Amino acid sequence: MFGKLGEILKKTTDKIANAIFLDKDLVDSIIKDLQRALIEADVNVSLVKELSDKIRKAALDERIKGIEKKEHIIKILHDEILALLGKEKKEIILAKHMEIMLIGIYGSGKTTTIVKLANYYSKRGKKVCMLGLDVHRPAAPEQLEQLGEKNKIPAFIDKQEKNPIKIWKKFKKETENYDLVFIDTAGRDALDLALIEEIKKLGKEIQPDYTILIMPADIGQAAKTQASKFQEALNINGVIITRMDSTAKAGGALTACNETK
Repeated sequence: MFGKLGEILKKTTDKIANAIFLDKDLVDSIIKDLQRALIEADVNVSLVKELSDKIRKAALDERIKGIEKKEHIIKILHDEILALLGKEKKEIILAKHMEIMLIGIYGSGKTTTIVKLANYYSKRGKKVCMLGLDVHRPAAPEQLEQLGEKNKIPAFIDKQEKNPIKIWKKFKKETENYDLVFIDTAGRDALDLALIEEIKKLGKEIQPDYTILIMPADIGQAAKTQASKFQEALNINGVIITRMDSTAKAGGALTACNETK
């Protein structure tokens, strides 16, 4: 997924490193190549401009000379791309009993991701269960139930109840017996205020240990709006990227991580 973007970044750094003179024309050419690559990769336009301005400022800084200037620009480019991804590695730190809530747009792959995560930790000796709080999508409880049975992971669902908080309260006592509770929530369009309100209430009621945004790799320029709306509703601890097939671009993922910090 990041292959093409990586290639362009390598070409850009090589162009800087091999340049005899780092004049304005070369700087403009480098920035143009970089902008084209980032925008084609669906990185948000305002982020692209921010990155371009920083590189241009460093390149035209008269106080930095020769090879030192080249190294300085390459370092800025490296640091800024790294910053988009969150700078340092972060992991889920497990305690005795934890609740992990997954949120995201329709069709992003929340339910299947929950099962993958539950499977992963179950195979590593954790007592794991899943809780279905998607009361809007038809057959969502059935899907979680079927996937749970197939993977031998308990799934707590209520096919009749249409209030997710009531379902949470109904199974709260039972889920307390598990090391990890993975919570499935309703898919939503980030601009659907009623559903954003629902997720706010869920977050306030459940107070999960981790809230993870599920985002498809092919979301494109919509990533910034989606991510910022979810971040306003809840404090997001991480982003999981799905649908990483050959047509997906890296930029939406980068934008989501940058937007949610």
